[in-house]
Amino acid sequence: MIITIIILAISAIFFAIGKTRSDVVALCALISLLLFNILTPAEALAGFSNPVLIMMVGLFVVGGGILQTGLAKMISSKIMKLAGNNKLTLFLMVMLVTAVIGAFVSNTGTVALMLPIVVSLAAATQSNSRELLMPLAFASSLGGMLTLIGTPPNLVIQETLIEAGYPALSFFSFLPVGVICILVGIAILLPLSKYFLSKETTEDETGGKSGKTLPELVNEYRLTDKLHRLTIPSGSRLIGHKMADLDLYNRYKLSVMEKRTEETVHGKLLRNISQTTVGAETIFKENDIIYVSGEKADAERFANEYILSLTPINKDDDNADILEFYDIGMAELLLLPNSRLTGRPIRNTALRAKYHINVIAIRRKGDYIRDGLADVRLTPGDILLVQSSWDNIARLNNEEDDWVVLGQPLDEAAKVTLTYKAPVAAIIMTAMVAAMVFDFIPIAPVTAIMLAAVLMVICGCFRNVDAAYKTINWESIVLIGAMMPMSIALEKTGASSLLSHTLVNTLGAYGPVILLGGIYFTTSLLTMFISNTATAVLMAPIALSSATELGVSPYAYLFAVTLGASMCFASPFSTPPNALVMQAGRYSFMDYIKVGLPLQIIMGFVMIIVLPLLFPL
Repeated sequence: MIITIIILAISAIFFAIGKTRSDVVALCALISLLLFNILTPAEALAGFSNPVLIMMVGLFVVGGGILQTGLAKMISSKIMKLAGNNKLTLFLMVMLVTAVIGAFVSNTGTVALMLPIVVSLAAATQSNSRELLMPLAFASSLGGMLTLIGTPPNLVIQETLIEAGYPALSFFSFLPVGVICILVGIAILLPLSKYFLSKETTEDETGGKSGKTLPELVNEYRLTDKLHRLTIPSGSRLIGHKMADLDLYNRYKLSVMEKRTEETVHGKLLRNISQTTVGAETIFKENDIIYVSGEKADAERFANEYILSLTPINKDDDNADILEFYDIGMAELLLLPNSRLTGRPIRNTALRAKYHINVIAIRRKGDYIRDGLADVRLTPGDILLVQSSWDNIARLNNEEDDWVVLGQPLDEAAKVTLTYKAPVAAIIMTAMVAAMVFDFIPIAPVTAIMLAAVLMVICGCFRNVDAAYKTINWESIVLIGAMMPMSIALEKTGASSLLSHTLVNTLGAYGPVILLGGIYFTTSLLTMFISNTATAVLMAPIALSSATELGVSPYAYLFAVTLGASMCFASPFSTPPNALVMQAGRYSFMDYIKVGLPLQIIMGFVMIIVLPLLFPL
């Protein structure tokens, strides 16, 4: 028992100091429990097979799909219309929307769904996401107190009451308590988050700016100035022709930027868009969309001769579908002084044949060259703007010593939203939430989340499988998985029971209200180190027997257990929502102490006053 408490105490100290990564601290604690034979290997690794942890992994992927498809941005724009640019209104909207969702969906699922939306909201309003993400996590726990299914400890006390022969709680028995929790939470978090979480993210923390963004490249090289969109209708003379047959530049002074194919299902609800660069062997088909660069008169002449539909592009329309980067991307290449390409015209560099890239513009000593590129001879220091598939762009850094890739184009690729997949992501998310909320759907929550995560990948809501894996915050996963077995160690060694019985037996002599406070804060203290569900399971029978011994109603005491277990805000690993936002908000252990501990203590005192009024002793 003593060794377990020492390991727990040392871990808490390292968490508080914050110099060592939290997942490393948690793993060291887990290994220590193994080395001292406190836990068996099976017990120690049980956390990594826990359904809650699997749900967290799946929800990271679902949340990533919501962000990658732009669905988060769409939802956040709706919230912004209600909140306007007022940061106070935005804070209240985030808290209330999250709390309401948290009443029906697990708090872990609620945070995973809302996290990308809140990040988008913060970016759109130029707010500090740190001031919103921790309140987001806390609001999900506060909302869990609104209904019977809001959080697992609620179900634990329900089961305890039924087994003891007491009338069961109704679905909304928790509603008055939940409303008070939300009001108290908003009142406390509003000043605390503003004061303690307003630190701006530094350039070092974000890794600095990684080169130019794709829109910046488009604007700098003025790629849309002479851009025209051509559609190949049935009966067009272009159908079946190869690009090599056209001699497009010599005959029309036009260059092809991309070829796009669009398919729609159920009107425009579901769309699939495929983009490719155009090479000599590219064959044009009916309904292909071609983006060409050149003078309008030349584009019209080409369209008339080959019976093409020329669609005007409104370059002032922010929503215009111009040069999207779903499948193809761009990058800048700086030619080195000893480059083998120096002195060669672009047509003789074999860049297209060897690397499958197109040179679409050149920056040379402040000048931009966009026309007649095939005959331009390259010089040292030239910056080539190239276009290709994202896979080919990724290989440019590894396969050649003739150039340096400027910036981090793949980082920019990760920011490109696959907006045409947003309806698919919305359907998957809605179905997942429905499966978790409605009992008549015979699918377990963990199964629903795993299915939703896989569907996000299969249905193309990510550019590739690697992009889906990158959305998973492995530090949080390892942290929770490694700390879950701590509850087993505390129970196995008798440390939990000793602490609980000692506090309850000591305070029982001072009256039912003092004992109520003792149960609340004992539960709250234990939840800082072990999972809230495990704490509720441990404390619920103790609370029931204590109420029975004093001859008072057990309802207030059991509510004190579920509240103490659910309202734990002073630790990042006491509840999954707290861990979920830790990395995204770049919070330290002390941030939870500064903001969460005051809220946890104040909430405790409020509930000690409120519970006897709602559930008379």
